Parts: sequence; structure tokens; C-alpha cells
Amino acid sequence: MDGTFNENDISRVVEADRAHIWHHLSQHKPYETTDPRIIVEGKGMRVWDQKGKEHLDAVSGGVWTVNVGYGRERIANAVRDQLIKLNYFAGSAGSIPGSNFAEMLIDKMPGMSRVYYCNSGSEANEKGFKMVRQIAHKRYGGKKHKVLYRDRDYHGTTITALSAGGQDERNAQYGPFTEGFVRVPHCLEYRSFEQDGAPQENYGIWAADQIEKVILAEGPDTVGGLCLEPVTAGGGVITPPDGYWDRVQEICKKYDILLHIDEVVCGVGRTGTWFGYQHYGVKPDMVTMAKGVASGYAAIACLVTTEEVFNMFKDDAADPMNYFRDISTFGGCTAGPTAGIENMKIIEDENLLENTTKMGAYMYGKLEELADKHKVIGQVRGKGLFLGAELVEDHDSRAPVHEKMAQAVVGDCMQQGVIIGMTNRSLPGKNNTLCFSPALIAKKDDIDQIINAVDGALGRVFT
Repeated sequence: MDGTFNENDISRVVEADRAHIWHHLSQHKPYETTDPRIIVEGKGMRVWDQKGKEHLDAVSGGVWTVNVGYGRERIANAVRDQLIKLNYFAGSAGSIPGSNFAEMLIDKMPGMSRVYYCNSGSEANEKGFKMVRQIAHKRYGGKKHKVLYRDRDYHGTTITALSAGGQDERNAQYGPFTEGFVRVPHCLEYRSFEQDGAPQENYGIWAADQIEKVILAEGPDTVGGLCLEPVTAGGGVITPPDGYWDRVQEICKKYDILLHIDEVVCGVGRTGTWFGYQHYGVKPDMVTMAKGVASGYAAIACLVTTEEVFNMFKDDAADPMNYFRDISTFGGCTAGPTAGIENMKIIEDENLLENTTKMGAYMYGKLEELADKHKVIGQVRGKGLFLGAELVEDHDSRAPVHEKMAQAVVGDCMQQGVIIGMTNRSLPGKNNTLCFSPALIAKKDDIDQIINAVDGALGRVFT
């Protein structure tokens, strides 16, 4: 920390926060008697709060966002220079950073060709849903309008994004929801015993076949899109089982269903490839992204499509309704793509994809060692520096620990100066997975500090 604030200033800030800020994901009653936490500075993988306490951030800004770490002057300077030159013009026209970043992005996404800019992951996913709906009206008389989504997956906070959300606690009390969104079963092999008929072998193919059963039940002529996370994030850090994605791709082609991959968490390096779907040989029709696109240095999200999808919106220029009649106000900001360019260059210049793969394997192994020591860890899951550890009462029943116990582990780590996450208001009775997503710059010493904190916390909470 550089000490540029004093205690009186921070006291005023804390009181202003207490009086006026509505924090995300927070019950505010405790703030009547305790101070809200204010994060005042960040550098590398560490942040400092208003009391000067240092924390190692193992969740990249709390929600899987700050992929290249804090304090990147290179990004900040580029954004400043661009804002002076041109800060904004609506997306009905182009911009230099918008064009340059789109070219960089498409270079990392073979088979994709068009970038639609907006300002959040929720919004990007809604754009994808709107495209499915408009295509249904243009080509199928409005009938092929349904969008399938998966149990445990999450696609955003707006009412329609929640309509495509497989996390019942996040959805609770926000209905009624948008019609035409249909849930398909999850593919968490660790809990396959909870699914009737799930086999011991070839579970991945079986899990994908359950999607086909839903399509047939709904009517293939009514289903236009399937929206999935490549690795489920807030629903428990679920990596797909073998054979799953190949079968999903076959099903989509068979029934002429657009495959929409939600890379809001996995995108731009988190799993060790530029995008999570690239581990599995998938060829999507649409890809959405947000968080790591600019590592939180500017607000930006993108919906990326194939040229085939793009062409569906220009096949009859004489029709005044035959284009994507949508706009995102802040999709015209130039700060986002400018930050995205520098963010991507940093990942390339510092070989952060390779580091993510290497350090991810190291951290996975360390978590496995913790699982051998602490029987409360039922399974370690994840890809790259996107990892989870599910906590269970015993290995035979796999009964989830009460979420208060998982919260106690998170709280203990916080007291030690290490910030980790957990599934939060996601699944009734199953908010029991610890979540880790340290920045892609993580080194062994950082990971060791995280592991040591979790080790100590588990020992104290589960005595």
C-alpha cells in the first residue's frame, strides 16, 4: 500500500458506504453493528482493506474476473489515452479499438467470425436468446423458439437470464419467468446416483442423451437453442464427463439447434485455453463472454457468432425487419475493447495460458492432497485455475455438509488473509463447494498460501 489515505478519510468512506451502498449478494443487517469491508487497493494477487489488512485474492475480484491481476498500468494507460481520443460512440458505428479487439478475439476462436459488443454477461446471453427467437420467427413461423438450459448452470441476473438459470435459490422469489425456457439435467458424475437410470459406465454419453429426451418431449420443431457453460461455475465447478460434449454436438446438429456456449467465467484463459469449450472440440454457433475479457479494468461483454448465424440477419435487405434490431448503449464504449486488447496482449506476452495450465495442475494436486487428509472433501474438480472442492459429511452417502460449515471455512480463510469462495445461494441444500479462481499470474508460493489457509480452516471447522 502507498498510504495515500488517512484514517479520518476512511472513516468517512465507511460511514458513507454504510449509509448509501447496497452491496451485492449481501445481507445488510450485520452492517448496523459491524463495518462493511472496503477494498482500497490491489497489486498483483493481493488486495488491502480499509484497516490495512493484506489479503491474497484466490477468487480474482470475488467473482472470477481479474484474470491478469491488479495494478496493471499498461491497461490503465491505454484506456486513459483512448478515452481522451474517443470515449464513446453508439455501436451503430465502429471504432478503432472495437475493430482491433474483434480481430484479435476472432483469431483465437477458429470457426467464429462476428462480435457483438455489450456491457455484461447477462446482457450478452440475452442477446443470444433474442437471436434464437428472431431466427424462429424469420424461418420457422415463430415455432422453433424454445431455449434449453442445464440444471446447476447460471447465465445471469436479469429475469430472462434467470429464466435460463438452473440454480433454484438464485431464481427463488423472482418469478414469473419468461416462457419458452426448458431445463435439462446436469452432468455431475459425482452425483449421478441422484439421477434415475444413470449408468456406472459411459455416464457422459448418457447425460447428454438426457438432453435429447427433453428435445423429443418438447418437440424438436419447437427447440431453437441450447445454452450451456463449458465448465459449470457457481453450480459447483463441474467439469463435463468423457463423451459428453461430443454427444451434445451431435444432438444439436441432428435437430438443427443452435449451440450457445456461455464463457462468461471460463473465457479468456481461466481454464488454460483461450476458451473453455476449446478443451472439448466443440464447434459452437454462439459464444458469450464478459468477466475476464478485460480483467475488470473496464466493463465489456461480447456475443460472438459464426458467419452462418450472422448471415441469417441480412438475407433479405428489402425487408425492414430483417436485421438484429438490438442495441446496447454501453456496447459503444471504447474503454472495454481497449482494455481487452491490452489484457489479451499481457496473457500472450507473459505466457499466462501455459502458467494457468501448469499452476492449475499444481493446485489440483495440492487440493487432492488435502482431500486425502480431510475426509470432508468428497471430490476435487476443475480445469486450469478454475477449481472446486465439494464438502460432504461422509464419502459413502455423499451428503452435503451444511452450508454454514462451508461458510465457516471461507470465514476462517478470510481471517487468515486469504479470500476464497463457495457456491452461494445457488442450490437448496447443496451450497457446499469451495471455489478457487486465483489470477492467471499465480505462482507456487501463492497457491501454497491458499492451500495452507484451507488446510488450517478445515482442521478448525471440522474437528
